[in-house]
Amino acid sequence: MAVAGRSRGTACHDDRPPEHCAARGRGPGSRLVPAPAPSLPPLSVFDAHVDSLQRAVDLGCDLGRAGRGHLDLERGRVGGLGAVVLVCWVEPCWIETTGARARTEVLLDAFHDLLERHPDRVRFAGNGREVEEARSAGVVAAIAGIEGGHSIEESLDTLEHFFERGVRVMTLVWNNHLSWIRSCQPGAGAGVPAGLSDFGRSVVRRMNELGMVVDLSHAGERSFHDALEASERPVIASHSACRALHDHPRNLTDGQLRALAAHGGVCGIVFLPSFLDAEARAEAERVRATEAYRDIDCVDPAERALDRNAYLQRTVRPLSLERVADHALHAIEVAGIEHVGIGSDFDGIDHTPEGLEDASRYPALAAALARRGLAREELELVCGANMRRVFAAATGPGTHASS
Repeated sequence: MAVAGRSRGTACHDDRPPEHCAARGRGPGSRLVPAPAPSLPPLSVFDAHVDSLQRAVDLGCDLGRAGRGHLDLERGRVGGLGAVVLVCWVEPCWIETTGARARTEVLLDAFHDLLERHPDRVRFAGNGREVEEARSAGVVAAIAGIEGGHSIEESLDTLEHFFERGVRVMTLVWNNHLSWIRSCQPGAGAGVPAGLSDFGRSVVRRMNELGMVVDLSHAGERSFHDALEASERPVIASHSACRALHDHPRNLTDGQLRALAAHGGVCGIVFLPSFLDAEARAEAERVRATEAYRDIDCVDPAERALDRNAYLQRTVRPLSLERVADHALHAIEVAGIEHVGIGSDFDGIDHTPEGLEDASRYPALAAALARRGLAREELELVCGANMRRVFAAATGPGTHASS
C-alpha cells in the first residue's frame, strides 16, 4: 500500500477549527467506576462514523488485530459490531501539499487492504443487501466513507471515481468551509455560500443517483436544510448530538432533528465528551492546556497524538456514558425512535466517556438505554436497524467496488 505522506498527528480532529491542523434525563450523568458491560442478548451494532483508517496508514496498524486506539475487528467482535462506516478524513493542511484526493486514495487503499487481509471476518458492503449478507455470514459489513467534500476537489468526476472505488457515504463538509457549502463553524470568508451552492446541490443529486449516503454532520444550519431539500433520498447526520443539552455548533437543534426525521433520516449519537457536556468540554480544554500534556512529544506525530489521547483519557474528570444516553433519549423524544442511531467517531476523538473506552463497550451503552426504559426492539433500532434501513434506502441496488 503506497503511503503519500503521514498524518500531522491531530489529537482530536472533530472538535477543532481547521486552522489548528499542523429525553429523559437531561442533566449530566453521574460518574461511574468502569465495570464490565452488563449482559444483554447480542445486538448487531451499526456504527455510522469511525476514523480508524488513519491509524492503519500512519502507524501501520492492522485493524484486524487488537491494538491502540478505539476500534479494530477484535474489539468490534466483543462489542457486537455488525457494520461500520470507515471514513477517509483528510486534514485541510493536505490540500495545499499532497492534495485532498491523493490522501483520500491512500486511505481507501487501507480500507481495501483490510478487506483483503481478513476476508473471513469483514467484507465490503455497498448496499443494504450486502450488509444483510454480511450479517448472515457472521462477519462485519465494512462501508467506505469520506469525511469532508474537499476530497472531491470540486469535481463530480472525482465523486464518481470514489464511488467506483467503493465509497458509499460522504460527509458533505468538515470544519473547513468550501466554495460550495458552509460548515457549522464560524469564520466563513468571501466566496463561501450561506448554505449550499448550485454546485453543492448537484453533488447531492449525483450522490442520490449513484447510491451514496448524504451525511450532514458538520454542516451549517442553512447548509443542512438546503441539502435536505435537494436530496430525494434519506440522509444521515452520522456523528452529532443535541444542542438542547449542550449548545455546541456541532450539535443539532430540535428543529434539525425534526427535519431529519421528516425526511426519513437518522442522527448517529457521537461519543465525544466535548460535544455532550459543557463542563466536560471545559475540562478537556483545561487538560490540553497543561504543561504535562504539551510536553508529551515524540518524533512521529501520529504516535504523539495517541500518547496525548491516552494521557487525556486517564487525566480528565470522567464523563459518564449516561450522558450519551441523555442525548440519545432526547433525540428519540424529539425525532422518534426510528431516527436515532450510533456514530461514535471512534479514533477521530481524543477521549471518550467513561464506560465507552473502545469498540468492545457498545453493550454498555445498550445497557444504559435499557436501564432508562428502552425495550429490546427499541434497542435493536437504535443500535443498528435504523442505520441499516437508511443505508439500504439511500444506496439502492449499489455496485461492488473495485480495489
